[in-house]
Amino acid sequence: MLMAHPAVLPRLVDRYWALSVLDAQSGTPLARRRLEDAGYLLCVATGTSDVHAALTAARYSLPGARTYDDSVLGPRPVPRRSAAS
Repeated sequence: MLMAHPAVLPRLVDRYWALSVLDAQSGTPLARRRLEDAGYLLCVATGTSDVHAALTAARYSLPGARTYDDSVLGPRPVPRRSAAS
């Protein structure tokens, strides 16, 4: 799978958030269209089909990102105790 260059993702995320604020304030058709375009670009750059998944994928792909919420990763296996203990 193609991955976006690390310099591109922060710009796309910043653009999406800025446009979402603009859309919330003005609500014009142009603002909504620009927001949809930015969301589409994020989806293409991260290989996802949903803007929320794209934002999550971008967050974890950014340099210095850490997994603070491991709920996305699923449950951790419980270590088994040996019979000798």
